[in-house]
Amino acid sequence: MNNPPPAEEPLRPHTYDGIQEYDHRLPNWWLVTLYGSIAFAALYWLFGFQLELLPEPGAALEEKMKANALAAARSSGEISNEILWSMSKDSKVLDAGRAVYQSTCASCHLPDLAGAIGPNLKDATWIHGAQPMDLVKVVTSGVLEKGMPTWGPVLGKTKINEVTAFILSHQPNP
Repeated sequence: MNNPPPAEEPLRPHTYDGIQEYDHRLPNWWLVTLYGSIAFAALYWLFGFQLELLPEPGAALEEKMKANALAAARSSGEISNEILWSMSKDSKVLDAGRAVYQSTCASCHLPDLAGAIGPNLKDATWIHGAQPMDLVKVVTSGVLEKGMPTWGPVLGKTKINEVTAFILSHQPNP
């Protein structure tokens, strides 16, 4: 039973700061990770940048940030012409605005906004101002001498903004 002496592990010939390294092969798990990451980078470059099959990395983030900004603007008390125009492109707001319009405004302005007792809301001529905020003011405060009732206390800010966005959806965006 002669056991051969254990073989000495080979050392690298160089020394750095008095330290010599063993000359071992890298572990397989490390090599698989390295080659896998190289393959992933090559495929990502090919599909993402050359063939353009993947969505642009920042596009989803920008879209989400716009949606969050719009939601924050709607929930804050502040409203502007730009916010109202952007609300006029949101299908959820338009559905809510359509419901408010049908229940409160359609009797005077007709369901298709063509106007009957009240003025036409689809044309480019607005009697009390040509900006969305002017329309909010008219809906909120009314124009009693023209027969437009005050809807502010009845509807509240949210519904007034929704019905304004619905009316703006039938106008050309500036």
